[in-house]
Amino acid sequence: MSLFNPSRDQVREFFSGLWAKSRSGESLTALESMALSIAMEHPEYHEVLANPGRYREREWRPEGGETNPFLHLSMHLAIEEQLSIDQPPGIREAVRRLAAKHDSAHDAKHAVMECLAEQVWQAQRNAVAFDNAAYLACLGVELPRDR
Repeated sequence: MSLFNPSRDQVREFFSGLWAKSRSGESLTALESMALSIAMEHPEYHEVLANPGRYREREWRPEGGETNPFLHLSMHLAIEEQLSIDQPPGIREAVRRLAAKHDSAHDAKHAVMECLAEQVWQAQRNAVAFDNAAYLACLGVELPRDR
């Protein structure tokens, strides 16, 4: 699986596979362990992860109020990776402040997810690079002004 551009099926196999491995007591990689801790925070997705054959081809439609569990978990994983290396610089502090404001680290990450989704959508829509400055601004990070 390409870590940088996995297919829809690869993402679904990754999450369902780590779920199966964790249930059977198999060892997990560091990335799988991180993803499992995220999945554990989302009991509403456990049925989906436990039954990959049933949900492999399922489409979740946002216009119908549905959340794609695999996309949601993937975005959480991306945010965890960003936090682990503080990239873009300042995100770790922004999430710390959001967690204090929301009184919940998980709720803070959901707020971050909204900003991340918006910036990914803008980049794809306009065929431009991801805008770190706009992302951080959405999170309330004041960036130094050019002199």
